[in-house]
Amino acid sequence: MRPTAKFSISFGLVTIPVAAYNATDPAASVSFVRIHTADGGRVRNQPVCSLEGVEISPDEIGRGYRTEDDTVVPLTDDDLGALPLPTAKTLTILAFVAGGDIDPLQLGKGYYLGIDGPAAAKPYVLLRDAMERHQRVGLGKIALHGRETLAVIRPLEGALVMQVLLWPHQIRPMDGVLPEREVTVAANEVRAAETLMDSFGELSEEDVHDHYREALDEIVAAKLAHRAPEFAAGAEQPTGRVTDLMAALQDSVRAAKEARGEATDGERAAAGRTGSGRAAKKSATTGKKSAAQQTAANKSAARKGTAQQSTATQKKTAAKTATAGKATKTAAAAKRTAGAGRGRRAS
Repeated sequence: MRPTAKFSISFGLVTIPVAAYNATDPAASVSFVRIHTADGGRVRNQPVCSLEGVEISPDEIGRGYRTEDDTVVPLTDDDLGALPLPTAKTLTILAFVAGGDIDPLQLGKGYYLGIDGPAAAKPYVLLRDAMERHQRVGLGKIALHGRETLAVIRPLEGALVMQVLLWPHQIRPMDGVLPEREVTVAANEVRAAETLMDSFGELSEEDVHDHYREALDEIVAAKLAHRAPEFAAGAEQPTGRVTDLMAALQDSVRAAKEARGEATDGERAAAGRTGSGRAAKKSATTGKKSAAQQTAANKSAARKGTAQQSTATQKKTAAKTATAGKATKTAAAAKRTAGAGRGRRAS
């Protein structure tokens, strides 16, 4: 690789000459060119002077700074070189902070930093090892391509890497981003979401594969061969609104486990036992309910029987009373008849 810039890292009174190499490859990303749809001809960006309306050659193109009132002030390389910037050739470390203190929104382009000469080897390794042991990253300033920017230096796999940072004022506020009204999430929903997060597992090589570029290459190859593109069947993505959040979370956990083959026979058996247990519980509940109903029926029958027995007893008592009354009346009549007979005999 060829270095894109050379400068020194200022670590207190220690100076480390380094060379910066692009850590990313823009050519590896998907890019398109503009074409004329009528005939497929390339549409080029030609530099044209807005005042004269003629094409300008590269050696006639310079830089200008546009002010707030839209006035353009020409600036030469000598003007920019005269700026009082100590960071023009030196990355000055301002502080060592924890990596988590860097806002990820500020992270920009990355560079590998290599030594620029044998004398830089020892201070380079010293700074790398000190940051590794202290678990800190270096935060500083550097001027790259005519602009001063924040930068962070950190150790990575035995090397030092630098990442350009945006200035804090370049981060927009979140006006209109947050929900307008307060949303309350239940504790069991949070636990279900955490369970879903755990079920995702670790990243694999397939997860970080650029399937879009692969599919795009297939489309291009198919067009060149005058055939239909052939794509591998992919997983169908869910669509529609979520109406039951808990159900969606639980279904997602099951789907994630099945996709990673984590649903073992033991888990399925446990699920079956759980289902059997639920069925048994339901059966026991039904049995208890039936027993309770039978008990109530027995009590009702007992009360009915007692009432019938009481009625029968009352009838028997009434019958005895009636019989006794008849007997009493018969005896009295017989007594009266006997007395009348004695009176006739005496006469």
